Amino acid sequence: MITADIHTHTTFSPDGRSTIDEMVARAREMGLEIYGISEHFNYDYDRLHLTIDGEEVPPTDAEAYFARARALQAENAGKLRILVGAEFGFDHDSRSQEHYCETARRFKPDFIINSIHTCLGMDCYFPHYSEGRSKAFAYNAYLYRVLESLDAAYPYDIVAHLGYCARNATYPDPKLRYADFADVLDEILRRIVARGKILEVNTSAKTAGSPFIPDVDILARYYELGGRDVSFASDAHDTSRIGEKRELVADALRSIGFTYLTVPCRGEKIKISLGEFVSC
Repeated sequence: MITADIHTHTTFSPDGRSTIDEMVARAREMGLEIYGISEHFNYDYDRLHLTIDGEEVPPTDAEAYFARARALQAENAGKLRILVGAEFGFDHDSRSQEHYCETARRFKPDFIINSIHTCLGMDCYFPHYSEGRSKAFAYNAYLYRVLESLDAAYPYDIVAHLGYCARNATYPDPKLRYADFADVLDEILRRIVARGKILEVNTSAKTAGSPFIPDVDILARYYELGGRDVSFASDAHDTSRIGEKRELVADALRSIGFTYLTVPCRGEKIKISLGEFVSC
């Protein structure tokens, strides 16, 4: 059983639906050993003036989030190991890059997730990203954006939800397959390995054509290239999805050859057996 879920959101994020106190309480009820909160910081969204359903997306209140999360971290010491993290977007714009770096310097998250959400001037999560574009064009554009993000100026630990562009894609077959994008995926995976980063397995797959992203073909190639560091992410935005599909992911990872999950915390890597909690 996987005992660590380190990519989750609360109402401090614009799209969160459960409060941070509710999420922490549920993580404790489930018997998790490590629970990570990673609120959204999307300064690329701000620069592009993107909206959802015509509404501007409010920024995460960093001061309030980190203050409450650190308080809960202290309150739960010895009961639940809470990691106070952040999910950063990526933008080639120097001002946005500096904004991410300043947030990292000022608040010192326990870990940082590197996530591509925007591509071709829009959030590639939404169906309109794929409309009017071939699958090859849309997915290659996203993957090369991921590749570019590996040079992000901020100090990240995890490369998140590889295959994000497929979550709500409108293609008859939306699945992102290794065989179809082998060249760019190999470059992404090789760089993750070379730089000592962690590849996330994310169970918020929506209609991506697989139960988690990236799927086993990409994970197997990562392993083949020497990748051993993987993290588990439900990407839960409410209490109902914390730890979702963790047994399924554990079985899939073990079948490939992985023996542990990796949880980053302030520059260190915590190894967790794919069956039990090992050490801090």
